[in-house]
Amino acid sequence: MKAPVNRQNKMLRSGFSLIELLIVIVILGGLVAVVAPGLMDSADQAKRDTVCLKMNDLKKRLDMFKLDNGIYPDTEEGFNALLNNPDPDKYPNYRTKPYLKKLPKDSWKTPFVYINKGDSVEIISFGADRKEGGEENGRDILFSECNK
Repeated sequence: MKAPVNRQNKMLRSGFSLIELLIVIVILGGLVAVVAPGLMDSADQAKRDTVCLKMNDLKKRLDMFKLDNGIYPDTEEGFNALLNNPDPDKYPNYRTKPYLKKLPKDSWKTPFVYINKGDSVEIISFGADRKEGGEENGRDILFSECNK
């Protein structure tokens, strides 16, 4: 004949104790604290790399504009000159189709900044803080520094 099973013993064996749960939570918290910063740094670097790729594409389109028209658009005309011919008299060789269909934005959904430096151009993203200047992940991204 089987020995009667104590109902209280059965309940104790069917789950984890509070101490066991707390130990698991502390271990998981420690793992998150160690792993999460590395993942965040990787995500931020991926966004910065994506910005450089978009800038590279913009630079190629600006180079096509210059090849067709002899000069880069003025700073005031900016990237809008890649969407529509800003001055048919100034740019008589403008293509029939625009150089861009729409203006791209950086990884933080902010428009790029364009500066004409005469025979060269600078393309700038204000970074994660969306403001000029900044440090670490908030620092500006310059096209001239992307390939270094």
